[in-house]
Amino acid sequence: MSRIIENVDVICQHKADGDIIPIKFRFMNEDKEYETYKICGYRRLSGPGTYTTPDGLLVSGTTFIFECLVIVLDNKRKVRLYFERNNCKWRLGL
Repeated sequence: MSRIIENVDVICQHKADGDIIPIKFRFMNEDKEYETYKICGYRRLSGPGTYTTPDGLLVSGTTFIFECLVIVLDNKRKVRLYFERNNCKWRLGL
């Protein structure tokens, strides 16, 4: 089962056409320390309608989903960022 982190800070670029490009994110780990990751690559996965993601989140058409490539301890890893447009909230799926 995937782990969801609810409180995520994200730096992103907002394009003139309304598109969002995630650049960097951070979250507080179990030791109460921030972990920060630069996004090396991404692809947008948002789909139509309401459905449950592989991370177990129920999302709707107003949720942007990004599969992001980050480097963790010299290893490439894919994570998912979820942006809820209605309340401007970011979540992270590990």
